[in-house]
Amino acid sequence: MNSNQAPIRFTVIENDTIHQVSTHHGAYPNLMFLLKEEFLLESFGECGGVGRCATCLVTAKVITGDSLIKERNEPTTLERLGYIDESTRLSCQLYLTKDLNNAEITILEI
Repeated sequence: MNSNQAPIRFTVIENDTIHQVSTHHGAYPNLMFLLKEEFLLESFGECGGVGRCATCLVTAKVITGDSLIKERNEPTTLERLGYIDESTRLSCQLYLTKDLNNAEITILEI
């Protein structure tokens, strides 16, 4: 099996409901698009994944890997809003890679 097609499985917590998600690399451009489509989240990811609006906030507890590296506009956006916890992320900046295997993602209300 192609490593890009290997399943990526993680847990999503939305409004205290636990969901098991299985996807693969390339199924969506990033985690924001998956969450928005699979959970029908309105007003989620309003800037379209640019990393500026913070309407796609999540906490991401990743077991291993580099998925917690903050990229592009994310550090500035999170700092402006007062989020300093390393697990608080913009889902538009998290890509569907093997690093998300076994992660726990909590969708935050803003």
